[in-house]
Amino acid sequence: MPETSPMPERRAGTPDAMPAPRRGAAAGARVAARLDRLPPSRWHRRITLVVGIGAFFDLYEIFLGGVLAAVLADRWGLDHTAKSWVIAAGFLGMFAGANVLSVLADRLGRRRMFLVNLGGYALFSLAAACAPDLGWLLALRFLSGLGLGAELVLVDTYLAEFLPRAVRGRYLAWAYTFGFVGVPVAALLGARLVAGHPLLGVDGWRWLLVAGALGAAFIQLMRRQLPESPRWLCVRGREGEADGIVSGIERRVAAEAGTSLPSVPDVEEIPERKVPLGEMFRGDHRRRTFMWWIFQVLQTVGYYGFGSLAPVVLTAKGHTVTDSLLYAALSFCGYPIGSAVSVPLIDRIERRTLIVGSALGMAGCGLAFGFAAATWAIVAFGFLLTVCSNVFSNAFHVYQTEIFPTGLRSSAIGIAYSLSRLTSAVLPFVALSVLSALGAPAVFVGSAVLLVLLCLDVALLGPRSTGRSLERI
Repeated sequence: MPETSPMPERRAGTPDAMPAPRRGAAAGARVAARLDRLPPSRWHRRITLVVGIGAFFDLYEIFLGGVLAAVLADRWGLDHTAKSWVIAAGFLGMFAGANVLSVLADRLGRRRMFLVNLGGYALFSLAAACAPDLGWLLALRFLSGLGLGAELVLVDTYLAEFLPRAVRGRYLAWAYTFGFVGVPVAALLGARLVAGHPLLGVDGWRWLLVAGALGAAFIQLMRRQLPESPRWLCVRGREGEADGIVSGIERRVAAEAGTSLPSVPDVEEIPERKVPLGEMFRGDHRRRTFMWWIFQVLQTVGYYGFGSLAPVVLTAKGHTVTDSLLYAALSFCGYPIGSAVSVPLIDRIERRTLIVGSALGMAGCGLAFGFAAATWAIVAFGFLLTVCSNVFSNAFHVYQTEIFPTGLRSSAIGIAYSLSRLTSAVLPFVALSVLSALGAPAVFVGSAVLLVLLCLDVALLGPRSTGRSLERI
C-alpha cells in the first residue's frame, strides 16, 4: 500500500477523476468524501485484518494476568495483595501508555505510533519471561503494558479514518473478531502449558509470555507497509501527501472493481484542524468527554473484570487451577463468537441502543455466573457473558471513534481509555477482597449495578452516530 503521488491529469468519467486538492478545510472535506464514497474492497479487508488482529494482544494480556495470579500463588506463595499486584501491574502500564502514546498519535501520526507500541510490548514481554522473582516480573509487566496501552485506541482511530462510513461499524467489528479468535486458543494452550511439565526445562507460564512477545513482533512487521491516515495529514496541513495516498487507494479499488468509482458528492466544508487538548472541555465536546470518562470507568468492571478475574474466582469456588483455566478457556470461546454476532447488528442498530442492550445482557449473565455451582452452569453462563461482552465491546469501540473530531480523536479516546486501565489496576484489590470476604456472588452483584449505571450514562448523554460521516457527527 505505497503512499503514491497524485496523478498529474485526470479525465472526467475515469475511476480516479476528481479536482486537485485545495488547501485547508476544503481539502480535508474533499479527502473525507473521497474515502467515504468508496465501495468496500479487498484493500479495505486487508487493512482491517492487519490492523485489527493486534486487538488479540489486549485481551490476551487480560487473560494472562489472571493466569499468572492463579499459577504463581502456588509457585511463589503469593497472598491476596501480591496476586492483585500481578494483575494490576500490566494495567498500570496500559494506563500510562494510553495517555502518552494516544496523545503522540495526534501529534506525530497514527502510523508512527503503530511502529512503537507493539514493539515495546514484545521487547518487555520477552524480558518478563525471564523474570527471576516477583519484583522483576511486576516491573517488566508494567513496561510491557506501557507499550500495549494505546493499541486499541490506535486500532479504532486508524480504521475509522480509512473505512467508508457505510461499513465502518461492520468492518471494525470484523477487525476485533479476527483478533479475538485467538483468545480461546491461547487460553486452551495456556491451560495445557501450565498444567503440563516444563517445556525444554522452562515453566509453562513463561512460555505464555514468550508467545505473546513473538506474536506481537510478527504483527509489527506486517504493519510496516501501512500508509498514514489521510484525514490526519489534512489536519496537519499536509494535503498533498493525503491526496497521494487517497489517489493510490482509489486506483486499487477501481482496479479490483473493474469499473468507474462513484462520483465524489458535493460536500459542506466542515473545518478539521489542529485541536488543543483543552477543546475536550469546551462546548458540546465537554458533555461527550465526561460522558465517555464515566463510561470507561464503569465498563471496566463488566468487561475486563470477568476476563482478568475468572480463573481466580473459579479457584475460590473450590476448583483446581487446571480445571479453572479449562473452564475459563471454554467460556472465552464466546469472545470471537460475540464479536462475529455483532457484525450484522452494528450498522443496523443505533450504537447507543446496542451498547445498552448488550450491557444489560452482561449484567444478567454475570449474576448467573456468580451464583452458579454446577460445572455446566459455570461454563454456559461464562460463555454467554463473553458473547454479550464482545457485542458490547465492538459497539462501543466504533462509537468512541465517532464522537470526537479528527484533530482530537486519538487523544480524547486514549485519555478516556486510560481511565479504564487505571480502574482495571484498582479492580483486583477491591474485587479479591470482596471475593475473600463475601464470595463470588457479591462480586457480580456489584458489577451488575455498575453496568446499569453505565446504561443510563450512555442513553441520557450519548449522541446518535450510526450511518453518519465522522465530520458530520
